[in-house]
Amino acid sequence: MSDHTDAARIADAAGALLLRLRAVLSTNGGVDLTELRAQGDRESHELIMAELRREFPDDAVLSEEGKDDLDRLHARRVWIVDPLDGTREFGEAGRSDWAVHVALVEDGALVAGAVALPARGQTLTTVPAPPAPSVTGSPPRLVVSRTRPPAVTEPIRAALDGELVAMGSAGAKAMAVVLGEAEVYAHAGGQYEWDSAAPVAVAAAAGLHVSRLDGSPLVYNQANPYLPDLLICRPEFAETVIKVAAAG
Repeated sequence: MSDHTDAARIADAAGALLLRLRAVLSTNGGVDLTELRAQGDRESHELIMAELRREFPDDAVLSEEGKDDLDRLHARRVWIVDPLDGTREFGEAGRSDWAVHVALVEDGALVAGAVALPARGQTLTTVPAPPAPSVTGSPPRLVVSRTRPPAVTEPIRAALDGELVAMGSAGAKAMAVVLGEAEVYAHAGGQYEWDSAAPVAVAAAAGLHVSRLDGSPLVYNQANPYLPDLLICRPEFAETVIKVAAAG
């Protein structure tokens, strides 16, 4: 199997597990949501780690839910995963804006990735790449956090004469741009490599602009995995967004 296929297969399997856990939301009104979310994080991580160890025993792994082994800095191949992106939304009945991220960095570059949107029954991957989203001709839609939109959001919206769309996880927001349901995802104020690695791999494969918010490249498998900002957008909006973000 190719790395692309394995990334998608593993993301799918984790998504199926999470859907089984989440089914209690529709059948048990007394469910402990804190425990459900913790169980989802834990069991998805365990499944992904078991699959990666079985298929790629020599590869390193950086997971949001795992202990960071800095030996990964010397590894040629490193998987970067978020077993449950959007834990809050996972615990809310009816929400589909949560995801599973599985990405592979090889010699410092993203080479494969998959983002599963289990509640939507979709997994987007680098091969086959999603088709480039079509131009709508409507005002640009900017996806933003439903709980903590960054301050830069409103200046960007104003510059593009756009509309804001509140959404949950980073993966769901990024895939909204990939799927043509939004045009811009500009984030500032804090993320980690696992939040963006797989979404960036898929978005780049679809022909979208991907960068830091200042336009510089996104670099993965760093000693400190903090990667605080991100821009995924249709290429025609990148210059304006970067300029507005630089203006503060």
